[in-house]
Amino acid sequence: MACYLSNNLARFCSRNRVRTSRGRAVLRLLMLCLMTILPINANASEGGATGPVLTARAAVLLALEDNPGLAAMQHRYEALREVPRQVGSLPDPMLNINAMNFPTDSFDRDQEGMTQLQFGFSQEFPFPGKLDLKEEAATFDAIAAGYSVDEMRVRLANSVKTTWWQIHYLDRALETLEKNKELLRQFIAVAETKYETGRGLQQDILLAQLELSKLIEQGISLVALRKHQSIQLNTLMDRPASSPAALADVDISSMPGILSETELFAIANESRPTLKEKETQMQAALARLELAKKDRFPDFKLGVMYGERDGDNPPFMGGSRADLFSVMFGVKIPLYAGRKQSGAISQKTAEVAKNRYALIDEKSAVRSAIATAITDYQKSREQNELFSTGIIPQAEQTVQSMLAAYQVSEVDFLNLVRSQMTLFNYELLYWKSFSEANQALSRLEAAVGRVSIYE
Repeated sequence: MACYLSNNLARFCSRNRVRTSRGRAVLRLLMLCLMTILPINANASEGGATGPVLTARAAVLLALEDNPGLAAMQHRYEALREVPRQVGSLPDPMLNINAMNFPTDSFDRDQEGMTQLQFGFSQEFPFPGKLDLKEEAATFDAIAAGYSVDEMRVRLANSVKTTWWQIHYLDRALETLEKNKELLRQFIAVAETKYETGRGLQQDILLAQLELSKLIEQGISLVALRKHQSIQLNTLMDRPASSPAALADVDISSMPGILSETELFAIANESRPTLKEKETQMQAALARLELAKKDRFPDFKLGVMYGERDGDNPPFMGGSRADLFSVMFGVKIPLYAGRKQSGAISQKTAEVAKNRYALIDEKSAVRSAIATAITDYQKSREQNELFSTGIIPQAEQTVQSMLAAYQVSEVDFLNLVRSQMTLFNYELLYWKSFSEANQALSRLEAAVGRVSIYE
């Protein structure tokens, strides 16, 4: 394409000996078109920001390392890991010290035979199996909390990558707009020159200025949107909101193939943390149901008591008073089982059903997310391929044809401008489809629960 334009430009110059103002204006236009149609390096547009370039993977790693919300979830998990051995232990024993049967007239330990100082020890014993079930339920709670941490990692990575690709698109969109604005400014200058020489129309100038104003307004919105997305990305990575977010270049040569829906559903059933979390929560609910059933059986309490006495026995018994030893055994009677234990069983049964349906609902949501992400990816990939192999090359050919026709005054100025703007708008749609395809891949990885989703 560059060779074609260069050859036509050389022939045009040799034929017209560019000396008049009209000739100089046309030459400026042709040179500008040559520069804008040639390949341009698409580097990230950061609006003057500086800083190291950031890949999507690096952004995810920073977020996983520094995000405070994830850190809070991790510490919650670590706290719950300490619960099982606590609830699985016997209740703390009770040590008793009693002063028994002191006479109120003298408070003398020798006066009465039943006066004594008692030292006792008692221990409660839940019905066999209760402690194991409490520990089992708490263990499942801790495991579920661990899966919730993994799920938050998945969601956080998806949020980071989605935001990263949105910024990537905005950078490309701003570059495209800048090229459009520069082109229109040059076209306005050419139109003004032709108008001054009496060979152009004022409406060409006005229309070109209107298109430029539209692009300036669109650029203002895109810059603000990029700042918002940068703030969001920095927040996810726990960086200052105003930190620069310059993105690294990416390979745009091709888009990967993905596994089938059936294969991805199977992987999600094994890998998605939220499904594992729901399954574990249901197991915890089942353990609590069994514990509620065990509560219909009594708990026990065993204690011993030693009573120390002073003084002597009556003369006919002789000798000093003997100390006393007591053993106590108690049973907790579930007297109100019809209202308490039976109600608890009904409650825990309902909680088991709730967790079972929550698991079914979560599986449906995961399947829906996978199917939706696959559809979005396939659509965006096909659109991107159509733009890169069909629409954009055709638009470039249109610009070339109209440029050649403009050289011999067979095409008016406005149509040439519009054809060039159409080409750049298609380039904008190309970058949009590219970004949306990668965002769909990120959502698909999150829905499956792992990154190995490719063929």
